[in-house]
Amino acid sequence: MSSLKNVMIVIFVDDIVILDKLFFTSCQNNQLMKPSYESVNASADSTLVVRKFNAKRFSAPYHFHPELELTLILKGKGKRYVGAHVDDYFPGDLVLLGSNLPHCWKTEDEAKGNSVSIVTHFNKNLLGEGFFERPGMGAVLELLNNSSHGLHFTGHSVEIEKSIISLFAEKNPFKKIILFLDILHALSGEKKFIILDKQNYYSALSENEKQRIKNVLGYVVENFQNSISLKEAAAVAHLTPHAFCKYFKKITRKTFMEAVNDYRIGFATKQLINTDKGIAEIGFGSGFNDLSNFHRIFKRKIKQSPLNYRNKFMNKLAE
Repeated sequence: MSSLKNVMIVIFVDDIVILDKLFFTSCQNNQLMKPSYESVNASADSTLVVRKFNAKRFSAPYHFHPELELTLILKGKGKRYVGAHVDDYFPGDLVLLGSNLPHCWKTEDEAKGNSVSIVTHFNKNLLGEGFFERPGMGAVLELLNNSSHGLHFTGHSVEIEKSIISLFAEKNPFKKIILFLDILHALSGEKKFIILDKQNYYSALSENEKQRIKNVLGYVVENFQNSISLKEAAAVAHLTPHAFCKYFKKITRKTFMEAVNDYRIGFATKQLINTDKGIAEIGFGSGFNDLSNFHRIFKRKIKQSPLNYRNKFMNKLAE
């Protein structure tokens, strides 16, 4: 990919993108998946790209790119994967992702109607190297630095959503830059947000190691609801199973199956809260083939049983 220009600002805006086949492959099938590198800029000079995605399903795979990303969900619901974090998304979901942080949104199977989002990709140096390090920009710089973990804004105002929609619609390049800076400034003042991937063990790795661990996590994201094979995961990393176990523990400070179960339990907690499915159905649907094993691991990680977890949540709603 051509290098990004730091000073010259040329804006590229798609009217509506219907999931470009050049960059995206299905995230909904059960094939072994590796995170793909996404080439964001359609022009070598583009440092701010605003797209509107409108399709039956969000089908971008578990992927990464050097640009930062601000995603606003307008319609649709499903699961959001950021690094090792999994959570539900709904209309109004707003997330800021740092450079090279792997992610994907997967539309739920029962979704009705189209899924719609506005996605903004930008280079941290879009206004020149060091622009956000100047006096008065400290809050925005902190926001961009924290985005390396992924930030989910839980209390943002309707005005921010309107501004993002206006950002997509704005055709004047100068006004677009000013509007985007206003959005960053507003987000830097938000107090209610969740840090998504607190571990973020990618930043200290070499580029080759980043790609290797992302390939492995991509395999987990795509397969944790079904059968997970240590042999297949090791093959994704181009290691023997024994060497892979040592490698994974060294990088993530947990065993491979501990990481798999983290995804499974995270998925199960969201199902307990947001669906009326039975405990057994949720356990099996989260990738556990033994119900007693599901209860044991859930209680060890969450410190209570699945049923108690659901009941406590429902009682809080009723207060």
